[in-house]
Amino acid sequence: MSSEARRPASVREVVEHGLCIGCGLCEALGPYRWKMTMTGEGRLRPAPLGEETPQADADILAACPGVVTEATANGPEYDEVWGRYAHMGEAWAGDPEIRFRAATGGVLTALGVHLIKSGKAKFILHCTADPAHPVRSKWVMSETPEDVARRSGSRYGPSNTLAGLEVALDRGEPFAIIAKPCDAGAVRARAKADPRLDALLVAVLVMVCGGASDLGKSWMLLDELGVPEEDVTVFRYRGYGNPGRARVETKDGRAFERTYEELWGDEAGWRIQTRCKLCPDAIGEAADVAAADIWPGAQPEGEDAGFNGIITRTDTGQHLMQSAVKSGDLILGKDHTPRDYDHFQPHQVNKKRAMAARLRGLSRAGWPVYAHAGLRLDTLDTGDEREEQGAHDRALNGRFAEKLPRP
Repeated sequence: MSSEARRPASVREVVEHGLCIGCGLCEALGPYRWKMTMTGEGRLRPAPLGEETPQADADILAACPGVVTEATANGPEYDEVWGRYAHMGEAWAGDPEIRFRAATGGVLTALGVHLIKSGKAKFILHCTADPAHPVRSKWVMSETPEDVARRSGSRYGPSNTLAGLEVALDRGEPFAIIAKPCDAGAVRARAKADPRLDALLVAVLVMVCGGASDLGKSWMLLDELGVPEEDVTVFRYRGYGNPGRARVETKDGRAFERTYEELWGDEAGWRIQTRCKLCPDAIGEAADVAAADIWPGAQPEGEDAGFNGIITRTDTGQHLMQSAVKSGDLILGKDHTPRDYDHFQPHQVNKKRAMAARLRGLSRAGWPVYAHAGLRLDTLDTGDEREEQGAHDRALNGRFAEKLPRP
């Protein structure tokens, strides 16, 4: 990336230029200045509670995923596309119920359960369905293995897990985080200024992310079903099988289901947020462990018992995996190579190779872009002029622009 590239200078600039992913860090670090708010498009964005002062938000901007990204993995193995790692392979939860209920094979849930059972963590900061609004997600702190298992499952939509970060730190107890790769990057960046994270955060666990859709995708399904959001009692995106069916239940006892293919087969309808289209690290290079879908060609061939790919990226992640296997909380299958993951997740390879061109296009349009370190974007740059021009045009025609919401 050219040294002339401009960085966002305020929270407003991050949001208005499509670089916000709604992680919740603004609300955690500036609770009297920012409140995470659902927009009309179905995106969680920080709304200002008073006068905006970029100087007061310096701590936020120093860790915001729309301003800075960095690979922190230090595993002994290296791949140009997939970065640093210690182990790549197949895995699933040792508990059959977790394996069935959780998304894919339940690896992240199993690791969270193990951390609490073993006493390594007092609680897990993660997200779950909001009991008051089941279509939506909310951050929670799960203190028992049963809580972690009960709150498992993919949430295909906005999640502001890091809005709970300061509350978690104020407890002064060891904890782990299960979140998105961009959230992991924000946590690692924040740790440079807050030593409590190095002292208390025992593990950062993420999914390999295909992109976070806005809530408009879920609203479209409810419109198709003729169900008002306020009538929903259950909204499950996946799980109860692999990949499992999306399921909607209502107050009057009705239930609806859609297969994974019916809901997600058309990628054009995913309603992925802009920051995800510009994501330099959807593969968890700031995490200790990343879990992935491992369907050949990125498409499930039908329902099965549930299998995850697992990538350990640090000594912490490797030791956690080994401890969970020893206890029976996690089961390992066959080993994988980075080229296997190219086959399982081809869109990640394509995105990684295209990102430098997209960022160039934004810079050429006069837009700010995030700083990036250790993610090999320049090395992987294919020089694709269509990608560059596409990002440039989308910036200029307003397709990437957003408005700062009101609280």
